[in-house]
Amino acid sequence: MPEWFSYNTYPYCEIIPVAANFVAAESHIARALILDLISIGKGAELLGIPVHTVRRLADSGILRSHHTEGGHRRFRRGELRDDYRAYDPEWEPRATFDAVYPLNGLAEDAVWRELDQAVNLSGNARRIAGYTVTEMVNNAIDHSEGTEVRVTSRDGDRITVSIADDGVGVFENMRRKLDLPDLFASIQELSKGRRTTDPSRHSGEGIFFSSKAVPRFSIEANGLIWTVDNDLDDIAVGTSDVQGTRVRLDLERDTDLTLRELFGRFTDDDGAFTRSRPVVKLFELGTEFISRSEAKRLTAGLERFTEVELDFRGVDVVGQGFVDEVFRVWAGENPGTALLPTRMNDAVEFMVRRGLPR
Repeated sequence: MPEWFSYNTYPYCEIIPVAANFVAAESHIARALILDLISIGKGAELLGIPVHTVRRLADSGILRSHHTEGGHRRFRRGELRDDYRAYDPEWEPRATFDAVYPLNGLAEDAVWRELDQAVNLSGNARRIAGYTVTEMVNNAIDHSEGTEVRVTSRDGDRITVSIADDGVGVFENMRRKLDLPDLFASIQELSKGRRTTDPSRHSGEGIFFSSKAVPRFSIEANGLIWTVDNDLDDIAVGTSDVQGTRVRLDLERDTDLTLRELFGRFTDDDGAFTRSRPVVKLFELGTEFISRSEAKRLTAGLERFTEVELDFRGVDVVGQGFVDEVFRVWAGENPGTALLPTRMNDAVEFMVRRGLPR
């Protein structure tokens, strides 16, 4: 038996001989499956119903269950939620944590200590949760101009944490203080990173890195919602009726991603935040970018970075004026910043290559 294996750690694993290069993958899958097994009591807590109801529904075959070698009944969270939702279509996961805090004098680490006990994560998942939650609560404290923040968590397929304040709204706050033309420009600036309304106290990195750290991240404010879906490698902008600002974080229970790896994607050898990845299609409601004014909005503030990846995914057409402003005029004025166009269709790539300085 390999040295890494322990029956105490993996008590319900079936031992299957595998090639050496598959051992790490098999052990990771086994760990994820075991972490997902919960007792009937925990299952009742998850669904918000009595234990005897869970037992009755399991006995009747409505809820799938599994048995350990010792004969104990166990449930998988995902199966349990799916089965009960099929039984009761109006059911929604109950909040496992729900607290309202006055913003005056609030310390974000105090909020995390309380939430930490409720979400019960460990390892990389816990460190990522702690980072993202404290960053978002700190934003509410320092920038929202509100009076309170409500923090909730719900135990679904993943743990969803919501952080909602009653302030002016993050997009309007940025538009006003940075003198931006509209609310969409605020989303544009947030997607770049290193942009803040209070540079003397903040680096502008918290929202940027938080949006990359979790599988799904969203901010709702001022009639808009900006969603970053890292599972699908996509972003979206839609409408919302939230008052103030609400941030939602989908948290993994187990992940191989480390904060060091995350930061390393966008920092240099000295740890300085030097790389950014704006998504071009986000900046206008459409897929065509023709004008120099659109180019100027895109490049505003990018001189803060040494390397910028311009992701043209979803962009159908770019005009000569747009390309010339970005890749000749702006690039010539900012030689310390390298522009890296990626994921272009054939038409966009033709225009970009044609417009590059020779």
